[in-house]
Amino acid sequence: MLRVLTIGQLSKETQCKVPTIRYYEEIGLMPLPSRTAGNQRRYGPEHVTRLGFIQHCRELGFRQDAIRDLLNLTMRPSQSCEAVTEIAQTRLNEVNQRMARLAALKSELERMIDVCGGGQIDECRIMETLRNRSRDNVGASDQR
Repeated sequence: MLRVLTIGQLSKETQCKVPTIRYYEEIGLMPLPSRTAGNQRRYGPEHVTRLGFIQHCRELGFRQDAIRDLLNLTMRPSQSCEAVTEIAQTRLNEVNQRMARLAALKSELERMIDVCGGGQIDECRIMETLRNRSRDNVGASDQR
C-alpha cells in the first residue's frame, strides 16, 4: 500500500519545516507533489527519500547548486561517479580553507590572551591589539 503524506506529515517525519519544503519545491530541488481535488499537496515515499537526501547535503554544507547537480546525477545511475567525487572534493576544499582560517583565528586569539597581563582596561594588551588592528585595517581600506 502506497503511503501518502500531507505536507505537515512530511514535515514531522523529516523534521524539515513546512516553509523549507515549499521553498525546495519552488526552486526545483523537490519535485512538485500531486494535489487533491481540494488542492492539498500529497507526498509519497520518493519525496521523503529526496528530502532526506537534500537535508543531509545541507548538513554537510553543500550549496544549492551542488545539491541540484547531485540530484541530477542520481537520474543517471549507471554513469561514472567522477562528477560526484568532484563535487564532494570541492566541498572538502572549502571545509579545509575554512578550517585554516579558523586555526589562524584561534592562534591570534590565543596570542592576544597570552600577552594580556591582567590589570585595567586602559592597560589591557588585548584591547591595545584590537585597537591597533582596527587602525591597520582602516589604513589598508583607505589605500584600496
